[in-house]
Amino acid sequence: MDYPIKILSVDDEVDMELLLTQYFRRKIRKGEYEFFFAHNGLEALRMMLEHPDIDIILSDINMPEMDGLTLLARINEMRRPGLKCIMVSAYGDMDNIRQAMNSGAFDFATKPIDLDDLQRTIDKAVEQIAYVKEAEKERGELHDLQSDLSVAREIQHAILPRTFRLEKMPLAGTIDLHASMEAAKDVGGDFYDFFRIDDTHLGFTIADVSGKGVPAAIFMAVSRTLIKATGVHSLSSAEVMAQSNDMLATESLESMFVTVFYGILDLETGRIDYTNAGHNPPYVVHPDGSVEALPTAGNMALGAFEGLPYKSGELTLEKGDTLVMFTDGVTEAENEVHEQLGEARLEALLPNYATASAAGIVEGIRSQVHNFAGEAPQSDDVTVLVIRRKNDNE
Repeated sequence: MDYPIKILSVDDEVDMELLLTQYFRRKIRKGEYEFFFAHNGLEALRMMLEHPDIDIILSDINMPEMDGLTLLARINEMRRPGLKCIMVSAYGDMDNIRQAMNSGAFDFATKPIDLDDLQRTIDKAVEQIAYVKEAEKERGELHDLQSDLSVAREIQHAILPRTFRLEKMPLAGTIDLHASMEAAKDVGGDFYDFFRIDDTHLGFTIADVSGKGVPAAIFMAVSRTLIKATGVHSLSSAEVMAQSNDMLATESLESMFVTVFYGILDLETGRIDYTNAGHNPPYVVHPDGSVEALPTAGNMALGAFEGLPYKSGELTLEKGDTLVMFTDGVTEAENEVHEQLGEARLEALLPNYATASAAGIVEGIRSQVHNFAGEAPQSDDVTVLVIRRKNDNE
């Protein structure tokens, strides 16, 4: 509790000032209490304007100009939960005391005042004030944290690509690309990215950091930066994963890791050199509606151990083919009875979008997740990245 406790005594009897200052002189000298005095409700309100940090009002009920009950009503209008009012009246004035308590007074004392009992009442009020102030402090800290998380969310979304046009690439018009990331919390650990390697090669990735919240978001930003910084040097997908893994394993905190699917698309041929580092296998959707999952290679996620080898794979996107990548927030989305969406439902959905745009497929998967989950809370980040190789007539 911060000291001093500021107490305003409101009483038209001048002896009250002398009585209080004498009885509480030691606490006053030690700086534990600071007293202010007013002789009616109007003076008390003016005093409160001059000293808005008063903690306790010790008010007589029967006073001229403005009585204690009216003063109590005015104080209630201020909506200060940390301000405690102790009402004072004659011993037999129970109707007014009852009305004061019903109107929100913290406690009461009767005249002649038992100062030892008053001390116990003030101590009890001080405990309540300390509790309220701590709660207000925590609310303030929570508000600050929520503001910080809001800013972090904006920053995180800002570093993910939000426009899906490939600039400065002559063959950019041969593909249709779209993506989406929905964080389960204010900030998430999923990410997607795509970037120019040279005129004919596009690097792309989708990833899922272990954990959630701010630590995952920080690890996500570091992972994305390292993969992109490594990938622009025209290395193979396996080399990019191996180098990124070594750097992340060196810097990894709290044993965090990230599952990654990273690919390099040749825009001229549709060939993709890819490496799956512990991530969900993507699907290839053909124009006839057939769907196939890419094989897994048994590679470890990035950041767990240094010096790991990574095996790559290869596929060719024919014209009209679509590569659908996602994080486990899609297939592990749960409904109200904790049933998961699963790969089978996702595979059954994809043929319906065999000739759809990349944006249409992303939106279709998001809708499937939302419809399946219903009112169940989102338990994990939901991220989708889709690349479709266009036909010649598009």
